[in-house]
Amino acid sequence: MQQLDTRAQSIVAELREDLQSGATELARKTLDQVLAYLDREQPDTGTLRTLLSELQRARPSMIVIGNALARIKQRGSAEPDAVREAIIDIRAQLRDATGAMARHALQELPDTPVIMTHSASSAVLALFRSLAKDKKPFSVICTQSSPGFEGHTLASALNGLSVPVTLITDAQMALFVGQADVVVTGCDTWFADGWLINKSGTHLLALAARASGTPFWVLADSFRNSDADPASVILEEMPGDELRAPSGRWITTRNVYFELIPRGLVSRRISEQGVSSCPVGPRP
Repeated sequence: MQQLDTRAQSIVAELREDLQSGATELARKTLDQVLAYLDREQPDTGTLRTLLSELQRARPSMIVIGNALARIKQRGSAEPDAVREAIIDIRAQLRDATGAMARHALQELPDTPVIMTHSASSAVLALFRSLAKDKKPFSVICTQSSPGFEGHTLASALNGLSVPVTLITDAQMALFVGQADVVVTGCDTWFADGWLINKSGTHLLALAARASGTPFWVLADSFRNSDADPASVILEEMPGDELRAPSGRWITTRNVYFELIPRGLVSRRISEQGVSSCPVGPRP
């Protein structure tokens, strides 16, 4: 396999180390970096093919990135001009899918909704921006989403939109979910059997939503589809020092960033194609 130059290696490293961006946002950032790399370095076909393959494997829990790169590779050519054209096309597809999900979700929401969410999803933020643009009154409950605290970034964005937002710790999910009309989260991978992967804490929020009778919606476009067996997927684990745990011989820190959420906890999947009702088990 072709050896990557320093700039190409840094693109791969930045993709692996970005713990703040949602999957679609991170895919867009990566595609933009590859475009800039093409213009600056003018790599040969072998180097470009290697770079795309390394990026495709870099974030296994965020399949939207791998699928976007796979669609580029499916064009059948690693020539720089062909890759540039494919990247521009895929970026447009990602943007259009996000916009379509927001439009479909808008039609499903009640008047003046209270929406609860977890982590930072560009698709969910696009929905919030659409609501604000249409001047539809709504409010948001969002978790801090530790240890990365992506919820702080979301709260700041909502504040900039003049949207009332209640920021809570992850531990308060069950306490506040009953105040929401609906829970809406993003999705990093959607499996053929209806299970999904999202930021750790989503499973707990889905369980709390079910216990309180609050609908749980997932925004997941076709870029997130996977035919893999959920049990075989690698759930990314980040360095434990992010938890700022005390040192000690008998202390082990675990910082698994993503988790599987059972299909029975999801009320609706909203993709660019429309709204799908999902099976939900009997409520207590």
